[in-house]
Formats: sequence, structure tokens, C-alpha cells
Amino acid sequence: MGAKVDGWRVDILATDLSNAALDRARAGIYSQLEVQRGLPIQMLIKYFTRVDEIWQIAPELRARIQFQQLNLLDDFSHLGTFDVVFCRNVLIYFDVPTKSEVLDRLARVVAEDGYLVLGGAETVMGLTKGFNVVADQAGLYSPRAAPVRFAAPVQVAVAPR
Repeated sequence: MGAKVDGWRVDILATDLSNAALDRARAGIYSQLEVQRGLPIQMLIKYFTRVDEIWQIAPELRARIQFQQLNLLDDFSHLGTFDVVFCRNVLIYFDVPTKSEVLDRLARVVAEDGYLVLGGAETVMGLTKGFNVVADQAGLYSPRAAPVRFAAPVQVAVAPR
């Protein structure tokens, strides 16, 4: 987003239930296949270093991320409010009542002008009244209290408050 975020403080909190997944994320190491799936070549060259057959993300980027074990079934309101929450391809593992509970918890931590991003196979429809569908933006939801403001594609940054 370049100049659009100049002066912003961007904090990223990465969570997972699995300590093994968190350790792998902390290492910032990816296979050739992983970096080829949707990562533009310019970003690969700018932010990664090739080490033998793997790619490692730049240390200055890894240093900006906090890693923490988190169970979405527990209360996580102590983490504060977030501008953007990515909860992609997690809800698919839960039954309907659990999905509703998790989405209701997420609705309490997404800022009034923030967003929730879900995976392609996930939705809030019929599960919670805490979010609005953002028109023409697959997988993007705004908190119910906030009006849906745009229909054009958007870019988002992550910053816990």
C-alpha cells in the first residue's frame, strides 16, 4: 500500500492453536510451491531470500509479527480491538453452533470501522448477526454497526488497537 500507510503503526498478531504451526510461522520458511501460489514475483524478490530449495522471509518483516497460541473457543477479548481479522479456512472445522460462537466473539474484537476476512468456503450468513456482507467482496465482512461503505475492491492493513 506504500504511501497510503506512511506514518501508520502496523502491528500483526499471528495466532494458531498449534505450537508447531507457530514455530513454522516464526521461522518464515516456505517451499518453492508455497511462494508460487499467489505471491507476485516482485514481492518474492523484495522480501525473501532463497536458501537452497527454500525461501525465507526477511528478518525485518518477521520481527514486526507477534506470535501467540490462541484457541478460538476461548475468550480472546483481552487481545483488544483489531482493524482487520483474517480467519481463513478455520471455521470449516467447526459445527454450526461453534461457528456462531466464534463469529460472535470475533464481532466483539473487530473495530467498528474494521473488517473480518474469511476463506472462500466460509460465510457469516445464517451464523451471526454481528457482521454485514461487504458487497462485491467475497469473504469480506464489516461489523453490523458499521454501514457497508464501498463496492469497489479494497486493500486492507492489519493493526491491533
